[in-house]
Amino acid sequence: MTAAATAKARKKEGRHEIDDVVIRFAGDSGDGIQLTGGQFSEATAMAGNDLATFPDFPAEIRAPAGTTYGVSAFQINFGAHIIETSGDVPDVLVALNPAALAVNIDELKDGGLLILDTGSFTDRNIEKAGYVSNPLKDDTLKKFRTVKVDISKLTLEAVKPFGLSQKDGLRCKNLWTLGLVDWLFGRERQPTIDWVAERFTARPEIAEANIAALNAGHAFGETAELPGEIGTYIVPPAELEPGLYRNATGAETLAWGLVVGSHLADLDMAFCSYPITPASGVLHVLARLKQYDVMTFQAEDEIAAIGAAIGASYAGALGVTSSSGPGVALKSEALGLAIAVELPLILINSQRAGPSTGMPTKTEQSDLYQAVFGRNADSPLAVLAARSPADCFEVALEAVRIATKYMTPVIVLSDTYIANAAEPWLIPDADKIEPFPAEFRTDPAGFAPFMRNNETLARPWVKPGTPGMEHRVGGLEKAHESGDVSYDPENHHQMTVLRHEKIDRIADDLPLQEIELGGESGQLAVVGWGSTYGALHQAVGHARDDGLAISHIHLRHIWPLPRNLGDLLKRFDKVLVPELNTGQLKTLLRSEYLVPAVGLNRVTGKPFKIAEIEAAIRDILES
Repeated sequence: MTAAATAKARKKEGRHEIDDVVIRFAGDSGDGIQLTGGQFSEATAMAGNDLATFPDFPAEIRAPAGTTYGVSAFQINFGAHIIETSGDVPDVLVALNPAALAVNIDELKDGGLLILDTGSFTDRNIEKAGYVSNPLKDDTLKKFRTVKVDISKLTLEAVKPFGLSQKDGLRCKNLWTLGLVDWLFGRERQPTIDWVAERFTARPEIAEANIAALNAGHAFGETAELPGEIGTYIVPPAELEPGLYRNATGAETLAWGLVVGSHLADLDMAFCSYPITPASGVLHVLARLKQYDVMTFQAEDEIAAIGAAIGASYAGALGVTSSSGPGVALKSEALGLAIAVELPLILINSQRAGPSTGMPTKTEQSDLYQAVFGRNADSPLAVLAARSPADCFEVALEAVRIATKYMTPVIVLSDTYIANAAEPWLIPDADKIEPFPAEFRTDPAGFAPFMRNNETLARPWVKPGTPGMEHRVGGLEKAHESGDVSYDPENHHQMTVLRHEKIDRIADDLPLQEIELGGESGQLAVVGWGSTYGALHQAVGHARDDGLAISHIHLRHIWPLPRNLGDLLKRFDKVLVPELNTGQLKTLLRSEYLVPAVGLNRVTGKPFKIAEIEAAIRDILES
């Protein structure tokens, strides 16, 4: 049955048709919340809805069970139209213990649907969650439509035939819950059943127990006499661009983009990394793609990882390394080496909340200064920023193109939200993407290691061992063209200016900055970068619907900036720069273009809400 036919059938069952809904699953970090959300997302994607997700992990590897420190959450916004954010506030909250309720209840909209596992509301768990009385019995839940079910007890009954211990049986309650939510929103169970069967091939009793729990939760929804105001719902399929889609996270699309980019450049790839949250996902994906000329190396530390990547680039491969802000700080000296020897290198920075180790599982945009300026001396390089999980693929291609054409390191800025969130990704036809093969110098006639391409100022790329083209590299300053070590003051000035000019010329090779939404002049330009895209785009759209002359500009190329950006910004009366930091892009725009940009800054570890942007737009226009 097609998605449209399924939707029609569900509507006939008496379901309420709605355009979109935001659901948040929450529970202890051992409750399988991310798995539950992921499987619901897969079923939703297969139903033809557009969607955006937000996995919210606890920072502790294993916080004490039942405490607020160990609460894990997964939010999904899906609809019958284009979805650009994971949603401001949930319409539905599924809380599998008191701590999950305590952490998330303030964000559930008034009148929202609340699904609770009453079996977890023991006196001890209620106390650990910080409640002074049982929230099931006082006025805590009076603003919501509440479904109270002893999910723990019903799960154990469903899996009893499979001989599991109580501990293993309770591990199936996330699938019971998923079955109930599948029923409420007309999701098909088969994708989850297939996934469970494949995952537990070696443990068929575990697979059968989980499938039984899933079916039991679904059957409960069909047979239980739920309160009349609860209702069941159907969200029709979205009208998406025709093509083949898959649900993908930013970590996955970044990895795939690097693989395709290296093939378009006709290079092998060496991905050298050290595990760190949230950047490790890219390493995990690439480690499974060795058949595509990908070599992955897990180094003993961050410095060894970038050193190995530089060595790979010196040898004629595409050297790539990845980390988060603290790890990038450790890589900074070696990054300066790559700038000095002028080798292509890609560094992916999946930003997280800081400083220092900060909040490892929370999102932030606070590494822009670090990317553009964060090295000793004048050490320019290119910086790109992805706006969404799907956009990561295109940004990875662009990073490979710039790095190999201009013989420079390129930093790609992602963040925790982009790395872990998922959305439908339209799979491109790789055969239709224009190749950009890297060029290696093989002719020794007139060769000098630091001679320059007249257009790009890039030095030649020479594989070690090429006859007649032996040369030295290292971190000491080089003599112009010859590459010999030089301490001459004028030579150092010349080389510094050349390295700066090379990066500046990349701007001549970039598309002009476009307006994402709105006109090329007006009352206000809302300028963003990175994962704020969805919230900004929605907020500007709402403001324009109200007749306001405002526009949305979103930057992919952070350094160098597009050539027309300064003139574009000066066409607007005011400029607002919302960022998940204390104003880093705002400072950059003010210093480069002398525009009186105003910042909207939040560092909560969570993405912007659309309502926050809308309020800031009203405030700046009224002032």
